[in-house]
Amino acid sequence: MHRRLLSLARSSGFMLTLTVLLGWGGGVLTILQAWFLARIVNDVFIAGQLRAAILPLLGILLGLLLLKSAFIWGADVSANAVAQAVKADLRSRLLTHLSALGPVFTQGERTGELSTAAVEGIEQLDAYFSQYLPAIVLAASIPITILLLIFPIDPLTGVVFILTAPLIPLFMILIGKAGEALTKRQYNSLSRLSAHFFDVLQGLTTLKILGQAKSQSQVIGEFSSRYRDVTMQVLRITFLSALALEFLATLSTAIVAVEIGFRLLYQNLEFLPAFFILVLAPDYYQPLRNLGLRFHAGMSGVTAATRIYEILDTPCPAPTTQAPPHGFSEHSISAVSSIRFEKVSFTYASRELPALNQISFSLPIGKMTALVGASGAGKSTLASLILRFISPHDGQILVGETPLEHIPANLWRQQVAWVPQNPYLFQDSLAANLRLARPDASTIELLKACRRAGLEEFIASLPDGLQTPIGERGARLSGGQAQRLALARAFLRDAPLLLLDEPTSSLDPALEASLEAAVRELMQGRTTLVIAHRLSTVYQADQIVVLAAGRVMESGTHSELISHNATYARLIESGT
Repeated sequence: MHRRLLSLARSSGFMLTLTVLLGWGGGVLTILQAWFLARIVNDVFIAGQLRAAILPLLGILLGLLLLKSAFIWGADVSANAVAQAVKADLRSRLLTHLSALGPVFTQGERTGELSTAAVEGIEQLDAYFSQYLPAIVLAASIPITILLLIFPIDPLTGVVFILTAPLIPLFMILIGKAGEALTKRQYNSLSRLSAHFFDVLQGLTTLKILGQAKSQSQVIGEFSSRYRDVTMQVLRITFLSALALEFLATLSTAIVAVEIGFRLLYQNLEFLPAFFILVLAPDYYQPLRNLGLRFHAGMSGVTAATRIYEILDTPCPAPTTQAPPHGFSEHSISAVSSIRFEKVSFTYASRELPALNQISFSLPIGKMTALVGASGAGKSTLASLILRFISPHDGQILVGETPLEHIPANLWRQQVAWVPQNPYLFQDSLAANLRLARPDASTIELLKACRRAGLEEFIASLPDGLQTPIGERGARLSGGQAQRLALARAFLRDAPLLLLDEPTSSLDPALEASLEAAVRELMQGRTTLVIAHRLSTVYQADQIVVLAAGRVMESGTHSELISHNATYARLIESGT
């Protein structure tokens, strides 16, 4: 995982190099600062020079302090720039890949957990790139630079440095191993808490109606307690490691001080190099201490990145679209005679039995086809195939004589209007939600679509008309108004193929009747596939396709299937 994160950092190129050079430059300035401080002290207390003689050295020391501060500030700025660039790139890749994976993947995941990975998980990488990664480079470069300078001056102190320095990273690794498992538990606890909290928020109205709000608040309280306990354990390890690293750095510096002190006492070492080494000793261990302090931030970033790359490594279900045949265009989609399924099969990765097994039927142009079957029969899978969220494992779907996989997905979806049972509405205005169907639609076209869907009076009653915000998931709209908005999208799309997950099935009979006329008008002259939930819809279909266990059991009109007295007749009798 570290290699993959490093490859992300290398994509920043110049800024990453600048961060390393500025950090190393700050270390070199620290060495020069220690040398001039030792010179000043030696000239004043040993050589007995007066203030006028050391003023130039004091000026140089002040300049070094200011320049070092500028280098540190520049390193922080460039490191943050690297982190921001990497986070933006990774978030873009993650969202693009989630979009490519489609609803089949996201419906199998918890929304709150995916949100945590895309938001909190990527934010945890900030410390990895802005703090931990530079600390690794500086922990190697600055001590080596100091050693190269110290060895010619005093080889014995250089040996002490070499022997004591590995103790800090050794203890850092030993303690870090204990903290690694806790960090993973902390992130997993946060993901579960976020996922459950998000689910509760989405179903809060239903929970209150059923009187389960208090019980869910207790569950959230239990999740919060677990997350708090794990967080405290992580902090305990963090403070323990900080104590151990400070102790080792202080002890190592003390060993150097004692060794130098004895040699000064026996006049085996001059004062100037001795004082210079003593001033420089804490700065030799400081990069290693900083690395230890940043180690836990690095572990948090790696833990978050592990989940992010699990998503990125999930293969997209749809194969690469093949080139369309010569002369193929948007018009040729609209002019096809039918859409045919020929021995189409599909099996989800998490299941052994196929969701669809060798199904074959046609959608006649300009006609309404109703798809019926019990829950789990494969109706939603078939809709996902039509929408190009997934592709058949066997068989093919033909648009006229052209295999669907040969048509670019974006071009194909422009020819499909989809009205689901529960349309997704965004935290934006009515106009913005409508323009999801046609981004270039004018206000007149929006109003016309709303009028055909029966929304005209409602929009006229709003103070800001089409610019009125509707809230997250259409919180300010009733169920009927949300469905009318979805129908208005379909009118605005004006696509030749209409896919309906029977949008009126979740409404009460009065609202269903009021929407019936709009739905019937929308279906006029379009090839329509309806995932039927109510028998009143089935009766009106030109063709009925009956699914059971992923197979087409029978097809025909209502009267024909009733006369067969088979699967469809049993569904009618049971009221399914």
